[in-house]
Amino acid sequence: MPTGRVKFYDHTKGFGFITTDDGDDIHLPSSALPSGVTQLRPGTRVEFGIVDSRRGPQALSVEVLDKLPSVVRATRPKAHDMAGIVDDLIRMLDNASTGLRSGRYPAAKQAEQMATIMRRVADAFDA
Repeated sequence: MPTGRVKFYDHTKGFGFITTDDGDDIHLPSSALPSGVTQLRPGTRVEFGIVDSRRGPQALSVEVLDKLPSVVRATRPKAHDMAGIVDDLIRMLDNASTGLRSGRYPAAKQAEQMATIMRRVADAFDA
């Protein structure tokens, strides 16, 4: 089976790309990820099968070989900076909670912004 490294993977879009050891880019759909894996960081070494689709080569049955330090880990915010971000997140969630108690969900755009912010904060903590 061929091996390579994850070039990028976007869990919200459900796909990414693997760069093979030969330098080729292979499409990585979410359906090819191992059971229980929802996110892959750039640089993660993987082994996979390949199938030709109408859009080009696509990875099948990906197996994670090792996990390398991610780019996020190298640029992790300082704890002092994260404290302010977490305080702002708490205020934002508190406002959303107040609206929900009144029977109102946040507007679609606001909900999308909240979800994006929460994902980025979670990634910073996970780094």
